Amino acid sequence: MRVEQRTAGAPQALLLLLGSCLPVLGAVLLAPVLPRMQQHFAETPGAAVLVPVALTLPALVVAILAPFAGIIADRVGRKPLLLLTMLLYTVCGTLPLWLESLQAIVLSRAGIGLAEAGIMTCCTTLMGDYYSGGRRERLFALQMVVTSLSAAVFMGVGGYLGQDSWRTPFTLYAVGLLFLPLMAGLLWEPAAPPAKAATRSSMPWRGLSPLLGLALLAGLGLFIVPVQAGYLLNLLGVDGPQQIGMTMGGNQLGVVLGALSFRLIGRARPAWLLLLAFAMAGSGGLLMAVAKSHGAVSLAVFINGLGIGLMLPTLITRIMALVDFSQRGRASGLFTAAIFAGEFVSPLVVLMLTKGASSALPTALAVIGGLQWLVALGCLRLPRPAAAGERA
Repeated sequence: MRVEQRTAGAPQALLLLLGSCLPVLGAVLLAPVLPRMQQHFAETPGAAVLVPVALTLPALVVAILAPFAGIIADRVGRKPLLLLTMLLYTVCGTLPLWLESLQAIVLSRAGIGLAEAGIMTCCTTLMGDYYSGGRRERLFALQMVVTSLSAAVFMGVGGYLGQDSWRTPFTLYAVGLLFLPLMAGLLWEPAAPPAKAATRSSMPWRGLSPLLGLALLAGLGLFIVPVQAGYLLNLLGVDGPQQIGMTMGGNQLGVVLGALSFRLIGRARPAWLLLLAFAMAGSGGLLMAVAKSHGAVSLAVFINGLGIGLMLPTLITRIMALVDFSQRGRASGLFTAAIFAGEFVSPLVVLMLTKGASSALPTALAVIGGLQWLVALGCLRLPRPAAAGERA
């Protein structure tokens, strides 16, 4: 395959950042219109299960297939896979505009998950390919900022477009038609470093495995507030959508500020950064568990967001530093899979802890917060970069 040695600049960075936002669309777009979708398919057998599955299925598919997308990216190329999955994203994303079968819509959502696995893996891999050092670290921090902001924007836009019809939000998936020519023209297949182009070393599993485990826990923590904050506020007598929405917005603000803080303190030892990140996330969870007012919950979710925002860029930067060019796609795919797997199991873990009783939610949040604190202390045992075999 022909590869090019060029220098990436702001257009490539912006395009890869915006491309990273597209998988977020699959997670939040349908949330505001699920009730209307449920009403439309009320007479369809199994609709009570299939409609929520239409929301969560893409995340499960990403968790399963992202590692394979990484393997393909390393062997076939980043750009060809990115363009192919972007086309698949547009087709599968817009199909529900015309499909009349709920089962067919769920199947199209599986196709969205397949496309998102390729898009997220390739965008993250190309960031690692095109940039290095401080520029790479800043870009990974910005990736977290942009995706967090886009989640809030997409949820609001999805609710607005869904006022008249639950199908209308699916038109947003046509944005892939805009990205296709831009990616085809502005991105290129990166060249392997000359010294390593002819060799393919083994994956550094000793260093990667604990980081991927932490990424799974990070994904689990990422969905705690968006899914559970509303139920927690209901227990405190707060049920206004505007109040709940502002509380979740405070969490997203914390995520953004946490990610931005990585640009300031990212040169510190990764073990210390991860200790701080998991400690803040755990403290937020523990404060949520004991909160007795709306204000206390708002403060707790903000602190939780600070930890989550610092956690993710620290993890992906460390993972990319452990692998060489020929392994970058697989590492990115495994990281993406771990995050999405954590997001998928997050509500299931809370359900297991509460056994379906909403009154037990504070206890479940306390258990998860305590676990995050234990993980924080365990981060001190992570090997230093030189000991882990850093090669980048």
